[in-house]
Amino acid sequence: MRKLLKRPDLGIIIGCLFIFALFTLYDPAQWFNWGTVSNIGEYTAILGLLAIGQSFVVLIREIDLSVGSVYGIVGIAFVGLENNNVSDVLAFVLAMLLALLVGLVNAALVIRGKLSSMIVTLGGLFFYRGLIYIITHGAVTGVPQAVRQNWFAQLLGGHSLRIQNGFLLLLILGFLCAVTLHETRFGNHLLALGGDPASAESRGVPLGKVRTIAFALCSLFAGLSAIVTLTNDPETSVSLGTGMELEAIAAVVVGGTLLTGGRGTMLGTILGSFFLTAVRSEIIALGAPPSWYVSFVGIALLTLVTINTLLLKRLRISG
Repeated sequence: MRKLLKRPDLGIIIGCLFIFALFTLYDPAQWFNWGTVSNIGEYTAILGLLAIGQSFVVLIREIDLSVGSVYGIVGIAFVGLENNNVSDVLAFVLAMLLALLVGLVNAALVIRGKLSSMIVTLGGLFFYRGLIYIITHGAVTGVPQAVRQNWFAQLLGGHSLRIQNGFLLLLILGFLCAVTLHETRFGNHLLALGGDPASAESRGVPLGKVRTIAFALCSLFAGLSAIVTLTNDPETSVSLGTGMELEAIAAVVVGGTLLTGGRGTMLGTILGSFFLTAVRSEIIALGAPPSWYVSFVGIALLTLVTINTLLLKRLRISG
């Protein structure tokens, strides 16, 4: 029991069990409908991939507010390449290289420029969003139907045994990232940097390298999330990804990752994404206005963070 109470994601585990029980009792026909399950899985994958990348940055006491715009510009770049008869695989590689470049630029400005990650990525949020409008002139076409039927697009956006492949990809990458975080030297360096940068540096942790990789991974996951979205849903617009940076941060924090760094799990991040997505789906099913979901996110954020904080304080006192 004590080991369970030490988990940073205990609050979101309780939260997910609560909403599962609540929706099962209140609206079982809708909650256990396969269409609902499929939609929740699809949007959990989109938000979850974005949030996993954000987790790497939050764990080192930084933040990336540009991920929504990176999601947008990488997605628009992927669509543009596809519409210019570039092969699926090459379009994917080039779009992901663009995401990587954005992450490296963010890291360079934070590390070498000695700038706040909040300021750097807030600037990136506006810059990349404006760039989308400049490049597209406000008009974007979706991924062509023929392209969506190709094997590569189906691999990312299709279905296997009625399960959305993006959701399977989320589970696979989530597992690999969890192993990386808790079982590898890089993971130890990541948590050490987030826990106490001065102590980590004194023990030989390459702070610059760890920060660079974290920002690069954050942008790469944002780009991957966009491509998974567009291979499944051909509709797109210049507003693609707008506001998603806040949802991603909310999913990370609700999942138990501390904004002060050094403590968190990938399972918590995925469950946080599921929690927010499931609630939004149920609110839509009930016909409630979108503002209800926005209000709920605020309440859930405060409630679960409070629970995690109280549990952490209690463990410190009893320890």
